[in-house]
Amino acid sequence: MKMSAMKLKKTLIYLFLAVFTFVQIFPFYWLVTFSFKSNTEIFDSNNLVGLPKVWHFGNYSKALMGGEILRYLLNSVFYAAVTVVVSTLLASMVAYAINRMYWKAKGIVAAIFSLGIMIPVQATLLPLFQGLDRLGIRGGYLGLMLPYITFAMPMTVMILSGFFKALPREIEEAACIDGCNIFNMFFRIILPMIRPGIATSCIFAFLNTWNELLFANTFVDSSQYKTLPVGIMSFVGEHSTNWGIIGAGMVIATLPTVVIYLLLSKQVQESFTVGAVKG
Repeated sequence: MKMSAMKLKKTLIYLFLAVFTFVQIFPFYWLVTFSFKSNTEIFDSNNLVGLPKVWHFGNYSKALMGGEILRYLLNSVFYAAVTVVVSTLLASMVAYAINRMYWKAKGIVAAIFSLGIMIPVQATLLPLFQGLDRLGIRGGYLGLMLPYITFAMPMTVMILSGFFKALPREIEEAACIDGCNIFNMFFRIILPMIRPGIATSCIFAFLNTWNELLFANTFVDSSQYKTLPVGIMSFVGEHSTNWGIIGAGMVIATLPTVVIYLLLSKQVQESFTVGAVKG
């Protein structure tokens, strides 16, 4: 009786996991099949989720070569890479100073970064637009990178703070006794120990930058500096729209996020336990 109950419980768990996996994977499957269809098939009610009757591989070549998607893709890669590297480096220093050092204003600084998470991005749109315009950097690479880095830092500081708190003080004391200065200790000892936290914060910063549309659509006028979400949106025509090409553009935009997660998934899984252990 006990064995049958355990078997039933195990079966229900696997069933739940199977349904959950299907729910998570199905949108990506639908997007991929969507990208190979023509408008006629897309709006065919008898084949909404089925495979294309005719595979339109030309949707991808039109998305990459017909418009400027390739340029937008490279711009998004550049924005995301710079944002991830700079925000993670700066935020790790801030988080370390807040959680591992003793100084008078650290509570105020921590509160300021906490407020950065609470303030809606939409509320800062007009002040940022005016500020960037007066500085003469609106419309270029710097005009987008500065807001991206600024808004990525509060979340990164919050994520890394939990990892810094979990580190024992004896590590720093031993490093100081051995003659290690603050910078060598931080870069050679402390940062390697919080790799799972860095991987987690990098994924958050990358996703937020990669998928961002509001700033990119507002602060940038020239197609030379536009990002991939803005480029995909430009495929929507005034009178007609080729939805298959838009689907191809969305698949192209999705693949880098999948690759980044697969590369850092092991570190992210470790962060679920490492960051939660204290002492």
